[in-house]
Amino acid sequence: MKKTNIGGQGVLEGVMMRSEKYSAIAVRREPGNIVTQKKDVNMLKTKYKILGVPIIRGVVNFVEMLISGVKTITDSARMYDPEMAEDEKPSKAEEFIAKKTGKDSMDVAIFFAVVFALVLAVGLFFILPNLITGWITPYINVPILKNLVDGLIRISVFIIYMAAITNMKDIKRLFGYHGAEHKVINCYEHDMPLDVEHARQSSRFHPRCGTSFLLIVMIISILIFSLLGWSDNWLIRILLRLAMLPIVAGVSYEVLKFLGRHENLAVRILRAPGMALQHLSTREPDDNMIEVALVAFQMAEGERSDEEIEALVKKYSHEIPPEEQIESKLAEEISKEI
Repeated sequence: MKKTNIGGQGVLEGVMMRSEKYSAIAVRREPGNIVTQKKDVNMLKTKYKILGVPIIRGVVNFVEMLISGVKTITDSARMYDPEMAEDEKPSKAEEFIAKKTGKDSMDVAIFFAVVFALVLAVGLFFILPNLITGWITPYINVPILKNLVDGLIRISVFIIYMAAITNMKDIKRLFGYHGAEHKVINCYEHDMPLDVEHARQSSRFHPRCGTSFLLIVMIISILIFSLLGWSDNWLIRILLRLAMLPIVAGVSYEVLKFLGRHENLAVRILRAPGMALQHLSTREPDDNMIEVALVAFQMAEGERSDEEIEALVKKYSHEIPPEEQIESKLAEEISKEI
């Protein structure tokens, strides 16, 4: 197998792929034509060597990917529905902060979206499980056991959350594009021709998936939080865990990179839970989704000329069947809400 550092995510009726040089989005707009966006990537760790040190690079990568993810979702919605960008106006609060800070109002909106996402994730997957643990383990006197229970509840909440959103109609197509992203990357790494036929044969599961990363975070947090003991003061427990989250993210990133680079029985056993969880976060994509992922991947790879990419887009731009048009109407409704 040949390895690549290209990764990505499913977006609104499309796929984002990101390499160390380029970030590329391909979106299929009705009635079936593909529109694209390509940007240079300016990674902090390439500017400052200290940010490329193990553990630290994981924290930096997590923050960068969170910000990039929010921007990508916004960009893909605008690409799918250009009229939305014209009608969208920043809130008065965003305009006020932008004026005071000298920043663009969209950058302010993205900042608040990232903060909201972090607060929601910390509240749902760390604070809530810790509260539940405090309620159900008053008679357990061993701190390690309390941390173990806390971790198991955290993982359970995460899996329940994933299972719940998987059954939402408007998420199913997004997870289909997520599966297409994995198939194209696997196709490349197995040195197969980059076309629909060979990508279709590839697996929709990948060891470097963000879903696997989140599960690794849950597991690593159990080990690291166990070193903190267990305070009877709920606020102290939460503050200590929040303080340790950067270390958890950094260690989890290194573990994910290690599991993605190696291929043996022990590694396959260690990454099996994360791969299994991808049954929830991915779906088998149709050929139209794979075509979009192929375009995004080859744009991010940066080895094809603009003319070659344009020809590829033209090749894969075609009217989609009526039944798929009906399904993609859901995406139009989502774009209006974003």
